[in-house]
Amino acid sequence: MTVEITGKNLDVTPAIRERIEFKFNKLDKYQVPLINKHAVISTEPNRQFKVEASAAIPGGNIVASAEHDDMYGAITEVYQKLERQLNKQTHKPSARRASHSNKPELVEEENDA
Repeated sequence: MTVEITGKNLDVTPAIRERIEFKFNKLDKYQVPLINKHAVISTEPNRQFKVEASAAIPGGNIVASAEHDDMYGAITEVYQKLERQLNKQTHKPSARRASHSNKPELVEEENDA
């Protein structure tokens, strides 16, 4: 599925589109289906670039935004934030706090000494 890319106050060039799609494709290594991938790139009045990205995953959404002087730097920051969220989501079932509640109760043995 392709990424829907919106540009506010700037044109989305093929290089920008290719970079964003490349970053979203790198998220496939987590083997979580990303649905409705969307990215918004805008220029702020303080001469910074703002990138916002979102995607739906089974069980919720992942959303990230970043501002940076360099547009490609902002895209990389957003990718890293999305990657952290996906990593947390994929490892959630195996986390200690999730498996801790399913432990059987330990029975103490009495010593007859």
